[in-house]
Amino acid sequence: MVSTAAEIAASVRAGQLDPVQVAKEALDRIAAADGVVGAFRRVRSAEALEEAAAVATRPDLASLPLAGVPVAVKDVTEIAGEYASHGSLAGSSSPFEEDGVIAARLRAAGAVLVGLTRVPELCVWPMSDTPDGIARNPWDPTYASGGSSGGSAAAVAAGLVPLAHGTDGMGSVRLPAAMCGLVGLKPGAGELSEGGWFGMSVHGPLATTVEDAALLYSVLAGDPSLASVPSPSAVRIGMSTTVPLLHTPVPRELVAAVSQAAGLLASAGHAVTPAAPRYPATMVLGMTARWLAGPAVQAADFDFARFQRRTRTHVRVGRLLSRAGLIRSSTRDRWVARAAEFFASHDVLITPTLSHWPVKAGRWHEKRWLANVLPSTRLAGFTGQWNFAGYPAITVPVGRSARSGLPTSVQLVGRPGEESLLLGLAAQLEAANPWPRTARS
Repeated sequence: MVSTAAEIAASVRAGQLDPVQVAKEALDRIAAADGVVGAFRRVRSAEALEEAAAVATRPDLASLPLAGVPVAVKDVTEIAGEYASHGSLAGSSSPFEEDGVIAARLRAAGAVLVGLTRVPELCVWPMSDTPDGIARNPWDPTYASGGSSGGSAAAVAAGLVPLAHGTDGMGSVRLPAAMCGLVGLKPGAGELSEGGWFGMSVHGPLATTVEDAALLYSVLAGDPSLASVPSPSAVRIGMSTTVPLLHTPVPRELVAAVSQAAGLLASAGHAVTPAAPRYPATMVLGMTARWLAGPAVQAADFDFARFQRRTRTHVRVGRLLSRAGLIRSSTRDRWVARAAEFFASHDVLITPTLSHWPVKAGRWHEKRWLANVLPSTRLAGFTGQWNFAGYPAITVPVGRSARSGLPTSVQLVGRPGEESLLLGLAAQLEAANPWPRTARS
């Protein structure tokens, strides 16, 4: 089984592991398994070995938090010498001349960037397939690995790399993390904001342990103190398994995961009671309008005629909503006020992460828009509202379905700025209920 990122980095810093050998082993795993898993759009084999060799000779090696750690990055990332496809054939394939902030911070921390992971076109969907491949769930490859950070989740859950970068605009870190049995953190709007989708999208880590998630989060945020996972004192936790406003049925095993996690947290000394925010009726309309209009803004940099047909429809609808003036700050303000009301009397909210099981893996990009919308909205009922509000949220594995064998998970939501509290609670769940780190475990 692949060592954790923290273990690899510690061994490299101590001179016990050669970064080049670590990179070779990761590339060998990718070569052996990615033909099935489909996690990567581009594997940087030669470049990764060169980067690893450079890490080995760095004068600051002994202080690098990700020394020699192979990391996968989502195919939206600016990397010198590479282009970001955003899952599309309609964009530019001209390579970037220099690293963007994310790649620069990863390199500065000693990470080795082994490849760019598969995403759906413009990162719109919770399934990650493109004309040249399908990102599959390592626990059962007949299922999708999620999206839009589906390739990143598949790479980590398959044990190809210990860590991966993702972005989350409506659940795009948390949903694939939940489907693949990983820890996935969506920071609040003030941390690692990507600026896309009218401020809803942020960068975040996918990992097999809470320690690794905190480590990557600290590097992405450029704040080493965030790598420290606290042991939280008793907090007030509201528990809800009802899909906000829509009240669609949630599979029994996903509900049971919340009850199990709530019991573990109560045993750790936290006060857990049934409770949920008073979700305003306009919340779903507000976040959905941004999900539609956000990619429409991004589409200005692409060749519209070369988009997939589902994307063309999505962009057209998004442009109509923008022209109609439906992206209103008042809608978000109303929801934020209701969220603040809930968090005045609760410190954390626990819910399922998924409101339905993952869809089957397939060529979803060939289907019509509505055929993608319906299953997408059915499984993402608990996530997008927290992007809309700008609150941090984390996905934590709990167990596995007795019927399908797929992972089950919970979502923890906290106030703005309380990412470390969420990581601390996640660590308590991990200690009380250890999960298999990868599908290869």
